[in-house]
Parts: sequence; C-alpha cells; structure tokens
Amino acid sequence: MLVLIDESGDAGFKLARGSTPHFVVAMVIFDDFKEAERTSRLIEEARISLRIKPEFKFNKCASQVKDGFFEAVASCKFSVRAIAVDKSRIYSDNLRENKELFYNFFVKSLLQHDNNALAGARVKIDGSGDREFKRELVAYLKRESAAGKIVDVKFAESHRNNLIQLADMVAGAIARSYREGDRNEHDRWRKMLGSKIQNVWDFR
Repeated sequence: MLVLIDESGDAGFKLARGSTPHFVVAMVIFDDFKEAERTSRLIEEARISLRIKPEFKFNKCASQVKDGFFEAVASCKFSVRAIAVDKSRIYSDNLRENKELFYNFFVKSLLQHDNNALAGARVKIDGSGDREFKRELVAYLKRESAAGKIVDVKFAESHRNNLIQLADMVAGAIARSYREGDRNEHDRWRKMLGSKIQNVWDFR
C-alpha cells in the first residue's frame, strides 16, 4: 500500500491578519502500486496537455486547470481520507504556539484514525521543512503509530513526484470546500473527487 500526504493551509493563528481559517491534511491511498504508476503517468500527460510547469499546485492553478486535472484522474483507483481543522476551535496553547507540533499532531491524528485502512503502508510526505523537522516528524510518526501499521516513511519533492502533486490537489480541493461564497465554486473540485473520498473528519 502506498500513501501520499500533503496539507493545505498554514499552522498560523493570526486569523485576522492572513492566516488561513482552516488547515487540511489529506492522504491519498493506493492499494495497488501498478495503479499508482498508471495515475502518475496520467498526471504527467495532463501536465503536458494543460501546459503546466513545473508542477500542479492547487492554489496556483486556474479553474480550468483544476477541472482538467481532476478529469484526468477520474478513472484512477485511489481513496482519500482527510482531517479538516477549524482553527478557531483550537484552544491548546501548545498547538497554537508551536507550528511543528501542530503539523505533527494532525498528521498523526489522520494516520491513527484510518479505520484500519493503512496496515503495512509505505508513506510519502511532501518534503517541505528543514532536515531537523523531517527527522523529528519521521520519528514521531513511527513512535506514535501502531506497530506494523507504517512500514516506511519518506519525503518527496513535489516537483519530482506526480503523486505528491495529486495529494496537494486533493488537499486543496477539500480546503477550498470550506470557503463559502466563492462564486459557487467552493466545493466544485471536492465534488469531482466523488466516491474516492472515504472520509473527511471535521476536527472540533
């Protein structure tokens, strides 16, 4: 099993001064490595046909590019689980003041509440963050996850990994769905994922 993880939004709490009101972590789950390879090829083809360089980023793509991307992966067999955090409901000083702890906590929470979907998973995470942050996150996940659940955790640079780009687009689509009043487009791309979404946990 292959699992790709990315987030949308930031870990800041200056909500009146530009911090995002929601933070979303999403994981894309492939049960079949061959299907993951096929999906990667389709994303590569979509990037060429849509003339996107160097990579798909939800927050940088025009609406028609988003449409083209999700149409390109519509036939692919993967599932999605995500956690959406309304930051106005977070009262823990530790989570509000420590961005790395905030990120680690919600990635761990998403992996723990997986409905037993991740047995033997190989996990790849968007490779943002410095070396020390990455080392601490890997140690944290292995320590906090159930024995045998996670086989391996690696980081991947999104511009080199089509499936990390998929996780970015999925996380972005879910995060956008919480922005109402966006010309009726707030949940447009989340709807395009359809039944691929197994669960979105609204963390309270």
